[in-house]
Amino acid sequence: MSRLFGSFNEVEIPRLVRKPLLCLYAWIFGCNLSEMKDPDLMHYPNLATFFYRELREDARPVDMRDEVAVVSPSDGKVLHFGVVEQREVEQVKGLTYSLDAFFGKADDPQAIEAALDKAADEPGTIGDETLADAVLSHSHNAAADDEFAVVNGIPYTLDTIIGSADALTPAAQSLGSQLRDYERLYFCVIYLAPGDYHRFHSPANWVVEARRHFAGELYSVSPYIARTIQNLFVLNERVALLGRWKHGFMSMTAVGATNVGSVVVNFDKNLRTNLKEKSLLPGEFSQLSYKALSPRLAGVPLKRGQEVGGFRLGSTVVLVFSAPHSFKFAVEPEQTVKMGQALGFVQS
Repeated sequence: MSRLFGSFNEVEIPRLVRKPLLCLYAWIFGCNLSEMKDPDLMHYPNLATFFYRELREDARPVDMRDEVAVVSPSDGKVLHFGVVEQREVEQVKGLTYSLDAFFGKADDPQAIEAALDKAADEPGTIGDETLADAVLSHSHNAAADDEFAVVNGIPYTLDTIIGSADALTPAAQSLGSQLRDYERLYFCVIYLAPGDYHRFHSPANWVVEARRHFAGELYSVSPYIARTIQNLFVLNERVALLGRWKHGFMSMTAVGATNVGSVVVNFDKNLRTNLKEKSLLPGEFSQLSYKALSPRLAGVPLKRGQEVGGFRLGSTVVLVFSAPHSFKFAVEPEQTVKMGQALGFVQS
């Protein structure tokens, strides 16, 4: 059904009915057309391009205050947030899922290491729009990488954080024992409704070291379903970006949903989701290291608020990250947030 809807999204809308149809969709789902970078609806030939619309540069100001640790990566509703307890994450109040199942285990026999290391070393397989002010390539400015690490207090490798020398194994199961005494693991779940802005952005200044793509279902992730189905986010297809920031581990996971599955990551052109012919079985994952893209940083540097990718329709973004005990969330359950809005602070 999801793939059929995806195909329907790509069907060109006749020009005669394009504007009234898109206006009707916007009215039903509450889309704010005044925020669009290109407000001319005739320039959106199908629903897919409208879902993935860009916003004006001033439509989503990013909170850049020093005391702000993490900002919302997307528009949406905060389903739940808190501290990871006993390696369990609450999808909503009262329903939990395993962190190991969500991120996958490095030694999981179901893990399939796609032969992508070589692809990552080949020009053209990774997009060149990763940085806002620099081209990410083999000739990427080493001095700029050094400055990014120093200015943002980011350690040069994730190895010391997770106890692994392999960039393809920043697995969740290592985190509990590697957290420093003054750190905890935190999480935040944000649901994107069909009318929301569908692109997701970087929640902080961090370095993405690896991507894991998990095969799975495309169940609805609406708040009602999230309160009903145990392990919903583990069952669904998802793309996890894993890396590090100045406080240790950082991750952002895009979870697919009904009629969704086309997850886009701007700097990863190899990523293909919601495919009819699946090379992975449910629960299996492929993984790709970004280490070769920057010898200095061993990954892709992302700035707070920088666009990372998006969905072709509404879905869910899950953040899991380590931070000091003094970290405090600045949102409430069920609160509506905008991309760039402060999610939490580290109190001095």
